[in-house]
Amino acid sequence: MKKIDKLTADQYFKVKNKFTILYLIIWFLSSFGIVLFAEPLTNITLGGLPLHYFMGAQGSIIVFILLLFINAKVSDRIDEKYGIDEGKNEQLSYGKTLDH
Repeated sequence: MKKIDKLTADQYFKVKNKFTILYLIIWFLSSFGIVLFAEPLTNITLGGLPLHYFMGAQGSIIVFILLLFINAKVSDRIDEKYGIDEGKNEQLSYGKTLDH
């Protein structure tokens, strides 16, 4: 397997970092942004507890899990676009260790 040239690697990591930052912003807003809307949501109850509790406690976890699956799919597409094949990498490195 040939090495990736520096320009392609830089573009690859630039795209990956852009998506990582986007995911972190979405997660932050879903976790801590709900606090901004907590007061109006206290009037709505679900199971005897305020709606903002469920959105903060379970909603942010659900968003986080969804982001994990979305990240996996998007990362696979980015890898495919830049010619990175995980299967070939595993075959090449099977049984080899780095000497530190």
